[in-house]
Amino acid sequence: MKQDATTPKYFIVEGNIGSGKSTFLKMLKQYLNIQMVLEPHEQWQSIGGDGDNLLDLFYKDPKRWAYSFQTYAFVSRIMVQQAHARMQNHAVQVLERSVFSDRYCFAYNCYELGYMNALEWQLYQTWFSWLVDTYVPKPDGFIYLRTKPEVCHERLQKRDRHEESSVSIDYIKTIHQKHESWLVEKKDLSAQMKEIPVLVLDCDAEFETDLKEQQGHVESVSSFILSCIPTSQADPPISTLSL
Repeated sequence: MKQDATTPKYFIVEGNIGSGKSTFLKMLKQYLNIQMVLEPHEQWQSIGGDGDNLLDLFYKDPKRWAYSFQTYAFVSRIMVQQAHARMQNHAVQVLERSVFSDRYCFAYNCYELGYMNALEWQLYQTWFSWLVDTYVPKPDGFIYLRTKPEVCHERLQKRDRHEESSVSIDYIKTIHQKHESWLVEKKDLSAQMKEIPVLVLDCDAEFETDLKEQQGHVESVSSFILSCIPTSQADPPISTLSL
């Protein structure tokens, strides 16, 4: 899907479970004139009249629920992004994760671990390709919060979400390698995906309360966004506030 003049430029914050994506986006929102789009966790945790928690079902029985969860994750992400885009009150959107990390990290990992069978994986790839080509504009850039698996696991334990209680350090290490393969090494990607610029940030250090870390990250993101947008469209799309 092509972007037109009314479509916000959009960037995606990617990273492992526990890398600090939600915190990072909320931090950016404090300093930059962006539209923040968080992952639709609440939609995953309460579906239908009975309020079924699909995220919890997936973690408890991934082989039964992997295909269902990945399908709904895709649809809900697009719905939320498009709903925000229709507001048209910002020139730049920054999303927490995307359908692309679903595809190259989480759904692919489900297939490799046997949570999706070969038929389900083929179906997923088929409709994914068609829907992305039809409904998903090409991102202007990825912002990868590169964080050691051990740090992610420690943060995961601190935030103590009950759905994530079964997430092991081995699973986090596997997801870390998937992100590295996709965003850093750019393995097995289409030419179009390889062209998308990636900003890699070292996020092992705590940045939620460290103003020096915040300043470094915000300046890096601001410069990255401006470098990815043609000068004629900048005007400027974001403004950095004093830290």
